[in-house]
Amino acid sequence: MPDHFHGVIEVLEPMEWSLGDIIQAFKASCTSQWQRLMGMEASVNRPISVDLNGPKVPGWLREKALRHDNEGALIRSMSKKQRQEYYALVGRNQQPLFDDNYDDTVCLDERHRQAMIAYVHDNPRRALLRRLLPDVMRRCLHVRIGNRSYGAFGNLFLLRWARKIQVQCHRKHPVTGQPYEETADYASERQQWERAILEGCTVIVTPGISGGERLMKNECLQQGFPLIHLQKEPIGAFWKPERQRFEACANGSLLILAPWDLDAMGSVGSVPADSEYSRFHNLNTLAAEICAFDGAARILG
Repeated sequence: MPDHFHGVIEVLEPMEWSLGDIIQAFKASCTSQWQRLMGMEASVNRPISVDLNGPKVPGWLREKALRHDNEGALIRSMSKKQRQEYYALVGRNQQPLFDDNYDDTVCLDERHRQAMIAYVHDNPRRALLRRLLPDVMRRCLHVRIGNRSYGAFGNLFLLRWARKIQVQCHRKHPVTGQPYEETADYASERQQWERAILEGCTVIVTPGISGGERLMKNECLQQGFPLIHLQKEPIGAFWKPERQRFEACANGSLLILAPWDLDAMGSVGSVPADSEYSRFHNLNTLAAEICAFDGAARILG
């Protein structure tokens, strides 16, 4: 990819090295090859004492180099913050090709493995869509909606639509005890939601957790109906939606919101705030707040 690398590592037998060791060796090897091709001095295992000349050298660098000079003080012995300061001092030529750390997913079965391989193959198309459709494929780590902060991915303009309707369903009918999505009451509500969508300027807002909510959420995704979907999983710098929601974002019909302080909302009926029960109810409380929201969201970062 233009700014990162994907790979699938298949482990066929017990390994002598950890995955971290393998990734570190791969990244160091790539950096060495790149620096050699560019005619640069190698930075791997390079003593930092060679960079002590000049008035801008920070005291910690002088101290570290002098303390370990007999051992050849290495760049990799620095903390992440120290490396950033060091690279700012010595320039791009000595900076590794890759950032620190990596993200990994363990595939537990063949189906998962094939899904990850398919994701890697599909990633260039996804990146192209994000570049071509920046307004509806936007990732924002902090969006202020009312008094709360969310991570967001998708079409933020959906927050400004004229009418937002919350889809909230019990798991079971309060009278008959049936799964709520199998009742006549649910069928009637669903007809009303669909009618409102087809009339225009209506966005469905739901976490899609209970059976009835999930059915309506999936219909919106399949039919391309406008949807604001709340999820409990945070949206970070490297988070991406799965294929169905990614395609809905590309079509401009979806905004995914993830509250940063969900568990800080408190317990529900003495049930701990970090339980699935309380999260379910608190997400629906947020859905109601978003339906009542008629201002402009503030993008903080």
